[in-house]
Amino acid sequence: MQTSITKEFLNTRAGQEADSILRKCVHCGFCTATCPTYQLLNDELDGPRGRIYQIKQMLEGHEVTDKTRTHLDRCLTCRNCETTCPSGVEYGKLLDIGRVEVEKRTTRPFKERLIRLLLDRLLTNRILSSALFTVARVLRPILPKQLAKKIIKRQSHLPVPDTDSKRTMLVLDGCVQPNLTPRTNQAARIILGRAGIKLVSVAKANCCGALSHHLSFKQRAEQIVRNNIDAWWPHIESGAEAIVVTASGCGVMLKDYGHVLLDDPDYAAKAKTISAMTMDLSEVITKELTKVDNIGKGRRISFHAPCTYQHGLGLSGTAENLLEKAGYELCPVANPHLCCGSAGSYSLLQPEISGSLLKNKLVDLTSDSPELIATANVGCQTHLLTRSKIPVVHWIELLV
Repeated sequence: MQTSITKEFLNTRAGQEADSILRKCVHCGFCTATCPTYQLLNDELDGPRGRIYQIKQMLEGHEVTDKTRTHLDRCLTCRNCETTCPSGVEYGKLLDIGRVEVEKRTTRPFKERLIRLLLDRLLTNRILSSALFTVARVLRPILPKQLAKKIIKRQSHLPVPDTDSKRTMLVLDGCVQPNLTPRTNQAARIILGRAGIKLVSVAKANCCGALSHHLSFKQRAEQIVRNNIDAWWPHIESGAEAIVVTASGCGVMLKDYGHVLLDDPDYAAKAKTISAMTMDLSEVITKELTKVDNIGKGRRISFHAPCTYQHGLGLSGTAENLLEKAGYELCPVANPHLCCGSAGSYSLLQPEISGSLLKNKLVDLTSDSPELIATANVGCQTHLLTRSKIPVVHWIELLV
């Protein structure tokens, strides 16, 4: 695709990156066939090809309206289109650039700005988010029905035995996972303890930064990334082997740290190191455990592969193979590539589209009557739980 991006913007790194990405797109339309929002809305402007064109028009100096912002807002950032694209268009990076620019060139209604600000400030702070969910659970009976569904019950804890090991890896606790699904990291500690690996949490490492990043709070996202790097760096220098991530959405963000801070002379090299050290839990277990206990024999389950797991990390089949080695029978799932509608804060900001995607996803996941659903991301897990009639767990819990 030929471009004529304004000279002022083309002189920036973001402008040069956008220009390079746009020039790879040949507008073939393969992406529309696998785009969840295009499938639902059947609107060219709500598919990757249409959004790419809108971003191109904006960067070339054409008028930007609230309608442009709306169509970019509706994107789930599932990156299914990237997996489908034969030309290697990095749509996710282009969308991030486009969203930052559209925020500069349009003005959101006050209510939208307030909601997005509250989501960013409350959910990315572990202490505040924990307090928020505690209060919400108390008030659940009187909350509006749609909001009440999103307040899941507190999980019971798994006892974690002490691990006497010289090998250590860092683990990201995240912002909401310790409160919503604490069993995930507890199960990870138990399983990796069997391989002689101790998982170390670093208190000052909080949110991964993905929420702020995708809400286009660019400077805040960058500061969160710097804070995490500062928190982890002494442990890395002391010999920590890897940073283990148990939520695939966070994993994609950590893998992107090197790109996020590419222009920061003080942190660029460290950020690149963090990205290189980041491993999804399924990768670590596949590498470190030669044998998995056969505890799933006779149990039929469905596996929901989050978009971040499939398209962001490119790990399709990794956790699934571990579950099958443990004896579980995985039920066939139709349309596994389509998003469940969670997508970080998307389910709160785009409830109608998110709800439709969730309904379709649960039909596909439960059509073969599994006893439970396993997934790899806290956001997807809690989103599915709001309507699922069967349990939804992180896959690591099934190996304990």
